[in-house]
Amino acid sequence: MTGSILFEAIVFLAGAIICVSIAKRLGLSSVIGYLLAGVLIGPYVFGFIGTEGEDIMHFAEFGVVVMLFLIGLEIEPKNFWNMRKTIVGMGGIQVGGTMLLSYILFTVLGFEWKVALVISMAVALSSTAIAMQTIKEKGLMETTFGSSSFSILLFQDIIVIFMLGFIPLLSNTDASASAENVSDHTNLLDGLPLGLQTLSIILSVVVIIVAGRYLIVPMLRKVAKTGVRELLIAAAFLIVFGISLLMEFVGLSPALGAFLGGVVLSNSEFKHELESTLEPFKNLMLGLFFMAVGASINFIVIANSPLEIGGILVAIIILKGIVLYITGHIFKLKLDQKLLLTCSLAQIGEFAFVLLSFAFGLNILEQEQMDMMLVITALSMSLTPIIGIINERFILPRTGTKESVKRPMDHIAKTQKIILVGFGHFGSTIGRFLRSHGVEATILDHDSNRVDFLRKMGFEVYYGDATRLDLLESAGIAEAKIVICATNKISVSKAIGKIIKEKYPHVEFMIRTKNRYDAYELLNLGNENIYRESLETSLTLAKDVLSKMGFRKYTLNRQVQNFIKYDEDSLRRLSQEPKDEKNYIFKAKKELEQQEKFLNEDFKRGIVEYDNHWDSEHIRKALNKTKKV
Repeated sequence: MTGSILFEAIVFLAGAIICVSIAKRLGLSSVIGYLLAGVLIGPYVFGFIGTEGEDIMHFAEFGVVVMLFLIGLEIEPKNFWNMRKTIVGMGGIQVGGTMLLSYILFTVLGFEWKVALVISMAVALSSTAIAMQTIKEKGLMETTFGSSSFSILLFQDIIVIFMLGFIPLLSNTDASASAENVSDHTNLLDGLPLGLQTLSIILSVVVIIVAGRYLIVPMLRKVAKTGVRELLIAAAFLIVFGISLLMEFVGLSPALGAFLGGVVLSNSEFKHELESTLEPFKNLMLGLFFMAVGASINFIVIANSPLEIGGILVAIIILKGIVLYITGHIFKLKLDQKLLLTCSLAQIGEFAFVLLSFAFGLNILEQEQMDMMLVITALSMSLTPIIGIINERFILPRTGTKESVKRPMDHIAKTQKIILVGFGHFGSTIGRFLRSHGVEATILDHDSNRVDFLRKMGFEVYYGDATRLDLLESAGIAEAKIVICATNKISVSKAIGKIIKEKYPHVEFMIRTKNRYDAYELLNLGNENIYRESLETSLTLAKDVLSKMGFRKYTLNRQVQNFIKYDEDSLRRLSQEPKDEKNYIFKAKKELEQQEKFLNEDFKRGIVEYDNHWDSEHIRKALNKTKKV
């Protein structure tokens, strides 16, 4: 029974649902839930799946393959060139510094120089899967920390190509000897001299780039002409599978090939279609990968050398943390951003599994060294979410408060009747519009680098965590009339709403939300002024389309207001309904039918009764006469 793929699928899904649900209920990252599920169902605890962690990692690598393909799609050559200084600068300093310190560490511990060099390469790489998942989950992608992390991870994903090409040069055995450790996994490079292996690795990268431009894109165009959506989905998976298989044939990481394939297709017309097609599968596959990391923690190896493994693990995290902190300091990140960067990327990444296995196959690493480093890699990835929680709950509140007291608190005595939380693209539009009408607001933002940048542009912005009562009180919430929450993080909106409801009920709270479901949650908590960020914009576009088709602007503006009124009423009714899919779909369908009926009736009645404004003929004639004069 335990050997059945259906049984293993059930175990994986059940473990994920139970453990991730518990983790989210406790306010933890979903990554922790997946890792815990992997530990419990893995071969070293309950033994439901796998015989050893390496087999499980090989099975779960597809999640990282899909993720790196999508990351590659996001990298447009133009944007890459614009970010080249940050990518090469931050990434180069981090990888180079970590490799140097790690090499010294493992040399001091008595490892041969070639072994120490290979391990230092693996240690220099952070986990793109864990870091990007955490950053997106917490809505930090638009912060300085988010863009800096992306730059470093992108550099690592690229430099691993050269690392894989360099490692064969370190092997002092012939091809037949190196094949002994990989007899169960043959590839096209087996039997070639080491110099030709390096050349073949470089040529395989070139093949992917050329094939992407002259083979894959034309194939996608032919598929798109059929008009069958499922064929495009099949084509997307064919691309990912095909590139991954090619890389496996030459002995490289499938994830690396998928990343290159994504980069090649980033400038094609199919970029957004491929992203939307694969996005739903990515998170589920990543969850499988995190579970595999948890299951690969070999407790037998840990029991044999607990002090050695624990000491090396702590040393690596500290060394990487020091290099990351220095990197942030060189690029003038503020203290909170440096701490986030340090804690998020201090682990060893998934490409370490690839590098270590590749080096082991070439007889550079011994079995004992291989087992130890695989365990340390898995443990470092498992500890990352825990380190992040410690940083957020115990370190940032202290260091962040000190920085905010030192910088904005001296000037925050100049309070306004309006407090604006979050000054990204959405919040800055609100702030500029208010200021253009002579209304000032006390502006708070949690990204210290953005605060300094906006101050240079003439905005009086204060750094701080607006969910802290002391900061809101310093910002003058007791005398304020309105608090606007323009951040896209619902956790911040909920926390501020709770403070206002309990301490300052006289203050009106106005909230930005990303979608209807966030709006439902906030409405059910007693918040009334909900503003969905895409509603007015989409209606403005629809209004302009109808205007170009001959509809009168006065009618359209009145209809937009009617639409918003009906949709807001519907939103409040639906927020009270149970969210089981069948019942929700039935109720939502009825609401949509009712809205369309009301709007159609308003439109017909408005043409007869009210449509004599704005675009009437005598105004048009008057305007035409003025233009001629």
